[in-house]
Amino acid sequence: MSKKVYTGKVVSDKMDKTAVVAVTRLFQHHRYKKTVKRVTKFKAHDESNRCSIGDTVKIIEASPLSKNKRWIVIDILDKVARGD
Repeated sequence: MSKKVYTGKVVSDKMDKTAVVAVTRLFQHHRYKKTVKRVTKFKAHDESNRCSIGDTVKIIEASPLSKNKRWIVIDILDKVARGD
């Protein structure tokens, strides 16, 4: 069985070696046929703390790394320019 791979946006990078990634999915409601948007937040392992808020990243399913962390950041697709 292959592992799940999602693309999402980093919404928090305050933890050490962890990024919170919000994955948005669109689906059609089974009764009303309206398109519904759902956002799910995943805690993903970011070994080198490369992610910053606003980055678009690709995450992959992994075995449990901590109590809530079951995903690993494998690639940063779009880096947000920070003008600090």
